[in-house]
Amino acid sequence: MAVLRALTRAVPPSLARCELTHQQRQPIDAALAALQHEGYERALAALGCAVQRLPAEPELPDSVFVEDAAVVLDEVAVVTRPGAAFRRAEVGSVAAALRPYRELRCIEPPGTLEGGDVLRLGRVLHVGLSTRSNPSGIEQLGALLRPFGYEVRGVAMLGCLHLKSAVTLVAERTLLLNPEWIDAALFPGFAHVDVDRAEPAAANALLVGGEVVIPAGHPRTRRRLEERGIVTRPVEVDELAKAEAGVTCCSLIFTA
Repeated sequence: MAVLRALTRAVPPSLARCELTHQQRQPIDAALAALQHEGYERALAALGCAVQRLPAEPELPDSVFVEDAAVVLDEVAVVTRPGAAFRRAEVGSVAAALRPYRELRCIEPPGTLEGGDVLRLGRVLHVGLSTRSNPSGIEQLGALLRPFGYEVRGVAMLGCLHLKSAVTLVAERTLLLNPEWIDAALFPGFAHVDVDRAEPAAANALLVGGEVVIPAGHPRTRRRLEERGIVTRPVEVDELAKAEAGVTCCSLIFTA
């Protein structure tokens, strides 16, 4: 019987040394972030996921953000090559955890790719041209996935770390996006809900089991979704957000 599996990893005590690109560094309470992450895992479990924690990586500050290490599809998993070079040490344990469930492919130098830049909409994967994912990585992803019937499209974005900081899928053919960071015209045939201007980071949401996991700190955007009939599940992640994190980046979710 198929199981919806969510790979996660504990918050490392070194989280305060995380890589930052678009945010000012603030003090981070790693213990509080760990408590919030545990609440996030409980939310995934309540939505039907079998949560599988990977081995802890206490000296790798960004290791909790497991989404960046792989792109997992029904037929195959592509192990990425993170654009932040020191994050490449995170990838091996994620690949080992995926090996029992998927055939693996890998992004090779000079390509870089991070899973947070990959938005799957049906058989099309949109990949943000960011500081972390380069044209070579995007081209390699396309070549690896073409035999499985997927199309890969590079898309331009501004002002944020990853593509899924700017846009995510929140219902069938409906996107949540920040129009300051991404052009909705890049996604023809999809309706979209704009984030509230006071909550620019609110576009990062996670659709699981018919509900949308969204940070509790974005109530105005959450209200916009609920007015569309979209069921939301708020989680407290404000301490994790100081590490430029969202709700998609803390798990890799797939059917196995």
